[in-house]
Amino acid sequence: MAKKSFKDLSSPSLEADDPNAAPLGYHDADVFGREEDHQIQYKTLSWPLVAVLMIAEIVSNGMLSLPSSLAVVGLVPGLVLIIFLGMFALFTSWLLIQFKLRHPEVHNMGDAGYILAGPIGREVLAFGTVVFAVFATGGQLLAGQIALGVLSSNKLCLMLYTGIFAIPTLLFAMPRTLDRLSWLSVVSVVCIIVASVVAMVGAGLHPVDGWRDQYSVAAKTDFVTAFISITNPVFAYAGHFMFFILISEMRRPNDAMKAAYTLQISATTFYALFAAITYIYLGPDVASPSFTSLPLKWSKAAYAIAMPNFVMAGSLYSHTAAKLLFIRFFRRSRHLHEHTVVGWSVWIFLIVLMNAAAFVLAIGVPIFNYLIGIAASLFASWYTYGIAGAFWLYDSWVYKGRLEAWKRMWVMCGVSWLTLVAGAFICVAGMYVTIKQIVDAYATGEVSEPFSCG
Repeated sequence: MAKKSFKDLSSPSLEADDPNAAPLGYHDADVFGREEDHQIQYKTLSWPLVAVLMIAEIVSNGMLSLPSSLAVVGLVPGLVLIIFLGMFALFTSWLLIQFKLRHPEVHNMGDAGYILAGPIGREVLAFGTVVFAVFATGGQLLAGQIALGVLSSNKLCLMLYTGIFAIPTLLFAMPRTLDRLSWLSVVSVVCIIVASVVAMVGAGLHPVDGWRDQYSVAAKTDFVTAFISITNPVFAYAGHFMFFILISEMRRPNDAMKAAYTLQISATTFYALFAAITYIYLGPDVASPSFTSLPLKWSKAAYAIAMPNFVMAGSLYSHTAAKLLFIRFFRRSRHLHEHTVVGWSVWIFLIVLMNAAAFVLAIGVPIFNYLIGIAASLFASWYTYGIAGAFWLYDSWVYKGRLEAWKRMWVMCGVSWLTLVAGAFICVAGMYVTIKQIVDAYATGEVSEPFSCG
């Protein structure tokens, strides 16, 4: 991919753009090009379907850890954190989307890394995207494992539950274009919303004894324990690594911000309500995932309804990992747009490979909170937050006057640098906390060995 952009265009990240059309030349420069005569057409998504896809992959099992975050730091600090991170994620969405509009050749984080830092940047960010997607798929398989275990009263080996859940996750990831997954994602979104409402009703009807005195407005805790309350909501908002890929398959990429507004406003509002209501009624001992703390019949009902969401979110993540590599192999080749044996063989192989890797991860790291902490700290810290600042800094430096531009737009410059610092802090501190907790958990025998039926 050539390291270039459209210098004759005003940057959407710095100046207003025509809201009704893509920038001039966009469809000639993006990865899929002009598709009118192609057998497989990718750029078919409307912004409402992109919003649904975003909600389906973000509002999922990560949400189920939020009540336990409130149990650590208290109701008010926890809600402030959830709302702040949601607003922060909306800001970084804006930065990512406008970077994409200025650089239509960007299909994924790897392409963006090439613009920022050449071949090394491309390889690092592409590798991180694939690994994060596999981690996230593993998280969904683990959620499915827990759900099947609750529904069957844990009568089978946990690895078997994971394997059973991995089959539909793999199959639903198979379509080559995201529009084939978008309508299934509508069902996914409805299911997770209904399941969460069922859980909140169940918690309200069956609260813990003395629930009015159980929850804490603000709680004291140590740094290691408290930082989990940050990594959980970070993971719950961790979908930005897919934004470039989603926008690349839109008919009208300039509508992408409408999808981002829909996602972040919906997710932030729903997260705050779900976390607060569940924590207040279930108390400081609420589990992660929180459905597990409900009375058994309510827990089974919530997990059963939520399962399609777990499947679809896992499918979207593994699809993303496979899509990045597939585009890397066949960019601008006929295998991308035609039904060739080579194209389909490689695509199926990649889907199977990504899901197999996620399966190993799910059964090798069997603790829900730790899996969230690892993924959020190592990857979501950058893709959801930190790197967005680098995108604005790059465009303003290259296209708006280098250091003079930074001085002239000193507020945005300062916020962008703070965004980078925030990503670095979440990454380093989160990894330290999570690794320490894993070591302590295994040392005390709190968890079973990897690949066990425990």
